[in-house]
Amino acid sequence: MKKEFPTGPDAITKQWLVSKEAGGFAWQDFVTAMPALVFVVTGWKSNGKENACLQSWSTCVGGGVDDFVCIMAKVQTGGHMYQSLKETGVCVLNFPSQDIYDRCIKTIGNNQFETDEIAAAGLTSEKAVKVNAPRIKECFLNIECEFLWEHELCKGSPDLTVALKAVHICMDSDRYDQHKLGRYGTTGYLYQIHCPTHPETGEITPMGQGTLEPGNPIEWKTT
Repeated sequence: MKKEFPTGPDAITKQWLVSKEAGGFAWQDFVTAMPALVFVVTGWKSNGKENACLQSWSTCVGGGVDDFVCIMAKVQTGGHMYQSLKETGVCVLNFPSQDIYDRCIKTIGNNQFETDEIAAAGLTSEKAVKVNAPRIKECFLNIECEFLWEHELCKGSPDLTVALKAVHICMDSDRYDQHKLGRYGTTGYLYQIHCPTHPETGEITPMGQGTLEPGNPIEWKTT
């Protein structure tokens, strides 16, 4: 049976999850609990130190023969990542698999201005090919990007939606071969699962990051 939710359920809106201190998320975040790709954004801080920011709530889509745009839906303007992006106009999106996720999490705590954040997380930086930003060597996919535009996420929001144009892609060959490690499954992309919450009771189902298991092909018959 379907339930209608025209407004926020009391069981969720009264919780700390939707407070400003929790990052300004909306009640819809926790009712829908939609997964989103996990990646680490890297760049240079103005003092020459590496910046690394674990990020999610984003998507990538092609817009033409040579146009691939990455949309970061929720970017905090007060962080080093946004400051580095605005100062340099470039960054790298680094996609980890499960085996290094614990190190990627450390970029959240090791984010002081004077810190080389990639090294402090136990990861290795390498030079990008087309942009002036460091890449993470251990990540199986690196997308080098240039800043396109930004827009207020919603009226009065402290967060921005940022668009990036991909200018170079580097991927581990064992990942783009689905007969080896592949892009999907336990060795592929990671997804943030955002606190699935029961809208009537407020109960949170504890879940960690998830992976995507491909299904069986279905023949497209549109008529």
